[in-house]
Amino acid sequence: MNANMRGQILRFTIAGAVGFVVDAGILYLALKAGIGAYVGRAISFLCAVFATWQINRRYTFRHATSQSVWREWIEYLLAMMLGGACNYGMYVVAMKLVPASALTPLLGVAAGSITGMVVNFTTARIWVFRHKPADKA
Repeated sequence: MNANMRGQILRFTIAGAVGFVVDAGILYLALKAGIGAYVGRAISFLCAVFATWQINRRYTFRHATSQSVWREWIEYLLAMMLGGACNYGMYVVAMKLVPASALTPLLGVAAGSITGMVVNFTTARIWVFRHKPADKA
């Protein structure tokens, strides 16, 4: 693995950590508002995807592109759906298997985030940001 790829993985992981905070924070706000664990998680996931897209487009895969911002956002959202399906599936499994407590949703978000990260990095790198040339390390 070259230095460029290692740097991208590190920046993607940092963006993912920010996304985790957004995801968990919005989920707990949704739960407090009475929205429910599953609909609240769908909302929080979309907010996290938007936050990570902003970070990844500016820092992880930062070279300029002629691609429309709206097209990039739609491609990113679609690409994250595969990782999101893995993420949400693991969240549901955790919600069912982990003994109920105030931390159960947080543990579910963590398990889901880790599960989806590899898929999300791969789809972001080879599809969404494919038009951006590699960084020179």
